[in-house]
Order: sequence, then C-alpha cells, then structure tokens
Amino acid sequence: MDLDASFMISASGLDAQKARLDVISSNLANVDSTRTPEGGPYRRKDVVFSSKPVAETFNQVLTGVDQSGQGVQVTDIVTDTRPFKQVYQPQHPDADSAGFVSYPNVNAIEEMVNMISASRSYEANVTAFNATKNMALKALEIGK
Repeated sequence: MDLDASFMISASGLDAQKARLDVISSNLANVDSTRTPEGGPYRRKDVVFSSKPVAETFNQVLTGVDQSGQGVQVTDIVTDTRPFKQVYQPQHPDADSAGFVSYPNVNAIEEMVNMISASRSYEANVTAFNATKNMALKALEIGK
C-alpha cells in the first residue's frame, strides 16, 4: 500500500467522524424541540457507516491497482424510531387534549457518550495520519 492510500484512508475516517459529530450536535441542539417544520417533535438521527470497496484480488494488492477506494464512508443518516417521551404539562402550547407534551426521543447522556466515542475515533485517525506523515519524512531522510 502506498502512502497516498494511507493518507486517504485516514482522511475518509476524519470525514466520517466529522459527519457523525455534526449529527450528534444536531441531536443535542434539539433535545427540547417539541415542534419541527415536518410537524411533531424532533426525531433523533444517527449516522450509518460502511467500508469503501477494497482491492478485489491479491494480485491487485500486489500491483497497487487503484486502491484509492479504501476507507470508510457515510452511507446514510437514519431517523430513530423509538417513541417520544411523554410529559404531562397541560399549560404547554404543544400539549395534546389530555395535557401531554411529546418531547424528542433524544437522550442527552447517550449523545454525550456518542460524542466522546466520535471524538476519540477522530483523534485515532489524526494519529494514524501523523504516523504516516512521519514515516514519509523518515523515508525521505534515508537518501541523505
């Protein structure tokens, strides 16, 4: 595997984790949103990752045939189908006829755990990127 492919794999991981952090931030920002343009409370979203195709044969790996597709990609952003949290607040403007308000299915603690996981994954990709960069610099020093 050449160094360019290593850089691209790390960069794809950085892009994927950035997308995940964006979705987590949106979830946290809407933790109390009882009204959306679509109607009803905000629904939690989550990111789905998949691996990019890798070289299909051992011969392609050995010859270095276009391995630029390796890495991770965001396949989809899905909406969580868990039920909304019902809170009795008859004076709330979004209360139903029984006095219950539907709050988003966002759990702030779960989102914070996901945020820590995403930021650690981001850091791991930065570390891998820097390790590749240092290997490239060391390889350039060999010729001195």
